[in-house]
Parts: sequence; structure tokens; C-alpha cells
Amino acid sequence: LHIDLARREVRRDGELLALSRKEYALLALLLRHSGRVVTQPQILREIWGSSHTDDTHYVRILVGKLRQKLDDDALAPRYIATEPGVGLRFLPAK
Repeated sequence: LHIDLARREVRRDGELLALSRKEYALLALLLRHSGRVVTQPQILREIWGSSHTDDTHYVRILVGKLRQKLDDDALAPRYIATEPGVGLRFLPAK
């Protein structure tokens, strides 16, 4: 996985991925906090705005779509780990 925030490009195995604006925003947010948990309310506030802080299903749907495009398995994540009841964490490269 190669992520170039300056160019807003994400590549998997050299192939450019077509991410939606919100998918890219979620990935960029997680990258900015790489290795640390980003809470669901923080994700909702930064991506959808303060009027959506209770719409946690938005995060589940969006992260599911992003994981599919990144070929990331929620049960054995390489990139995005779920912290149940708290939020998400981008896993730094090993």
C-alpha cells in the first residue's frame, strides 16, 4: 500500500485506487493519527460535521467500503484495526 497525501493518491500493488471523497478523508484522518485510536465521535465530527456525532453507522459503512478497496480484512487487519466501542486505528508498517 502506498499513500501519497500530497497528491491525494492511494495505490495498492501499484494500482491507483478510486476512493470517494469521504473514504479518502477517513484514510487521511487515520494516517494523521497513525498508531493511535481515533474515536468514532471524532471521525463523525471531522468527516460529517458536528450534527452527525450520533450516527455511528456512518463510520461502520464507510470503513467497510474503505477496507474492501484496500483489501483489508477486519478480522486480520493489515491497515485499519477496530477498537470495539471506541474507534479505529491505522496500523503502522511493521
